[in-house]
Amino acid sequence: MPPVIATVPELQPQPQSQSTTTITPTKSRSPKHEPELTDQTNLLPPKQVIIVFLSLSFVSLTVSLDSTIVATSLSTVSAVFNAGSVSSWVPSAYLLTSTAFQPLYGRFSDIFGRKNTFCFAMALFVIGNLIAGFSKSIIELIVFRGVAGAGGGGVISITQIIISDIVSLRERGKYIGIVGVFLAVGNCVGPIIGGALAQNVDWSWCFWITLPLAVVSTVVVLVLLPLKPVSGDIRRRLLIIDYFGSVLTLAACTLIMLPLIWGGITFPWSSATVIAPLISGFFVMILFCFWEWRGAKLPIVPMYIFKHMTVCGVYIVMFVNGFVFYSALYYIPQFFQVALDYSPTRAGIFLIPVLMGQTVSTLIAGLVVSHTGKYRAIVYCGFALSAIACGCISIFTETTSRATMVVLMLLAGIGNGATMQTTTVAAQASVPRKDMSVVTAFRNFIRMLGGAFALPVASALVNNALRTSLHKLNSDESTISLIIDDPTILSNSTAYTALGFSPSSASFILNRGYTIGFRDLFFLNAALAVLATVVTVVMIRHKELIRSDEAELRSKAKGIGGVKEKRDTEKGDNADEEQSKTVEGVQTGEGAGESVNNAV
Repeated sequence: MPPVIATVPELQPQPQSQSTTTITPTKSRSPKHEPELTDQTNLLPPKQVIIVFLSLSFVSLTVSLDSTIVATSLSTVSAVFNAGSVSSWVPSAYLLTSTAFQPLYGRFSDIFGRKNTFCFAMALFVIGNLIAGFSKSIIELIVFRGVAGAGGGGVISITQIIISDIVSLRERGKYIGIVGVFLAVGNCVGPIIGGALAQNVDWSWCFWITLPLAVVSTVVVLVLLPLKPVSGDIRRRLLIIDYFGSVLTLAACTLIMLPLIWGGITFPWSSATVIAPLISGFFVMILFCFWEWRGAKLPIVPMYIFKHMTVCGVYIVMFVNGFVFYSALYYIPQFFQVALDYSPTRAGIFLIPVLMGQTVSTLIAGLVVSHTGKYRAIVYCGFALSAIACGCISIFTETTSRATMVVLMLLAGIGNGATMQTTTVAAQASVPRKDMSVVTAFRNFIRMLGGAFALPVASALVNNALRTSLHKLNSDESTISLIIDDPTILSNSTAYTALGFSPSSASFILNRGYTIGFRDLFFLNAALAVLATVVTVVMIRHKELIRSDEAELRSKAKGIGGVKEKRDTEKGDNADEEQSKTVEGVQTGEGAGESVNNAV
């Protein structure tokens, strides 16, 4: 009987250890330790789903508030520490660590359970932000912001994985869309809060303001979230974690990110300091893929998932989604501060059209997918709209009508929101349930990687354009560094006069420097969105959003509920232990096979 054979190593470890080691993972099979992982699918009745979604939504609100508050207050934090271009590492460190740890959280949740992994991620998020507020230097701030990122990125992935456990595939788009509304509310309110904090109180509160909500939402999730417990020896589970693969992921991200930040600013692009780490980063990435393919006992990214064309297509377009979203999130408010001399609060308000458009389109897209079971058209129409909007945003100048700006930013948000949750559903529909957590976590990894690339690339485009315009005015290097460190000088007559610039010179630098860099950034965003549109049409295929076993799981949810199902699982574990003591051969006991199957 297949269930009995699959779980023999659990009942009789010594006799079966040799036969287990002969099962080697290949590109087309899942890892040999898969029988040790508990299937945590637990479709809940509607009332429980609502309660759980409320708690998860507040978690999402916490993380989205944090990222947008810091984005809006970045100029103020940079001025406090006189950090200049180094300040781009504050958001980059968050993105770097959250990116590198995303795949690991997928496996952590498989091995240790969703709730335990969620608590660990929230603890890192809270501790990192708490200590970041006490930083005495920009280096300390970057380090502790990186700690917060290691937790914050994991929270988003685990939230999506939990949704996958408790809601059927077709209904998932609707509920993920609802959670997306909370994310967007945080994104809308965050810039206002961040701007107000940056202007009126100490900068530390930009990192502390979300901590009470983070603690409360964590407690709510702990109390209300009914998930299946995982069973097994904790030592064995610690040993099967792919530590080497995790180190390779972090090393590759760091080696690739550093030269992107240094290039053209700290060091020339042609210097060995930039080229060497960049080449090394790609080499480490290749090594990571080979290790996951041949070396890892339980890969954090199984290579066989890339055999699905839809999954590969989703990963490509999610890189673009992350790049476009994060570059807009950080540089649209900065444009209003530099080009239009807006305060941080007012600049943050002008980011709301992007986020509101994203809110509405995310919710509508989720409802449409749940109602029709179709998602392809939504994805490629979203990227096409995003390409048009980004191309139009590139023409922004200080004389552009504010109404025109609002409409174009609204369209950009609508296009971006339509591609957010629909791609999650597309990727999850393309793989078996056992790979859903890994595919979801890696999808978030790719999106965050796109965001991590966006910030240094955007910084390089804008800063290099500023440097070029200043060289045309024969400015000295110290003056160039001052303006690159704080481009808002260009809109402050007192500040640029003190540096020896006339109003016409300041206007030249603004229009032929900063605005050109901003234009080039959104030209790049538009080109990437066009690429994503083509990839969506060619690679993302339609999959039915109904699994063969969902009817049975749904009937269990309606009949016995999640609490009783959890109790039955615990009984199965106890029965398994008792029978393993008295039964010498499981192949002769059909009842034992059923107990083992329940336990797994």
